[in-house]
Amino acid sequence: MSATVLVTGYGGFLGRAICRELIRHGYRVRGMGRGQYPEMRALGVDCIQASATDLQACEAACCGVDAVIHTAALAGVWGPAKQYEQINIDATDNLLRSCEKFHIGAFVFTSSPSVTFDGTAQCNIDESAAYPQKWLCHYPRTKAIAEQHVLAANQSSLATCSLRPHLIWGVGDPHLIPRVIEKCRSGRLRRVGDGRNLIDTVHVDHAAVAHRLALERMLDRDQNAWGRAYFITDGQPVECWKWITTILLSAKISPPNKCISYRAAYRMGGVLETLYRLLRISSEPPMTRFVAAQLGVDHYFNISSAKERLGYLPIQNREERINELP
Repeated sequence: MSATVLVTGYGGFLGRAICRELIRHGYRVRGMGRGQYPEMRALGVDCIQASATDLQACEAACCGVDAVIHTAALAGVWGPAKQYEQINIDATDNLLRSCEKFHIGAFVFTSSPSVTFDGTAQCNIDESAAYPQKWLCHYPRTKAIAEQHVLAANQSSLATCSLRPHLIWGVGDPHLIPRVIEKCRSGRLRRVGDGRNLIDTVHVDHAAVAHRLALERMLDRDQNAWGRAYFITDGQPVECWKWITTILLSAKISPPNKCISYRAAYRMGGVLETLYRLLRISSEPPMTRFVAAQLGVDHYFNISSAKERLGYLPIQNREERINELP
């Protein structure tokens, strides 16, 4: 009999892809999210409208499942610390408690490579990279704390792991690609530095496969795989500005010629962050230190561990998948 898997954040870009991947491989899927997603119900997902910040809701959602894939999170580079802590840390703790209560055996956490990012270049780093001593925004800080809680919960009765997919893209992406296009159309997009810094991305289908593979290793109690974090990418770093240009051209938009040095962008981000805090402006500043660093320095990762321990192998032709974009 196939396992029943709870997917939190199942209505999101990655969550939907994970649900489709699991259903294709014969799993029964229960989804937990704050919205209503009738198209997912039509696929056969058992849909629950609730937030993982509610412990009782987590317990109700976890009752009767064999495993949890926790993708729900608050992403972004701006906002109150408490909100990030509640959604990214407290919700994760609620699900871990629920797993313990109902003797659930497998837990896969969707983390982020930014949990190791302090603004300096990251060149082919692996999972031995330490968490930083300073954080550029609340998202990576809270995701790092949640990831540590997940990995610390690993034991013989509950196998856990954490996946770190980087810059998820693909058809239906509501975040990365639309954000780049909107900034360009509004005249707010600038090349930071020379644009030749290398970055990693991951197609949403690859990220979904990685989650299924991790789930299967956790369900099998694979001691070679559990209790670990894994970087997940397409395995093909690209130049940052070349990638952005490709996205814009696929949308039939000419990339801007304006540029700013990395140091100037980083300083501007720091000034704007301070100003917005002093003035209590809730909207995101047009530049932050985190965004400047993500656009201006290398950040690409070694995925050997995911290949060896999870059996993850991205094999797509990036150009073919780019041509799928509207």
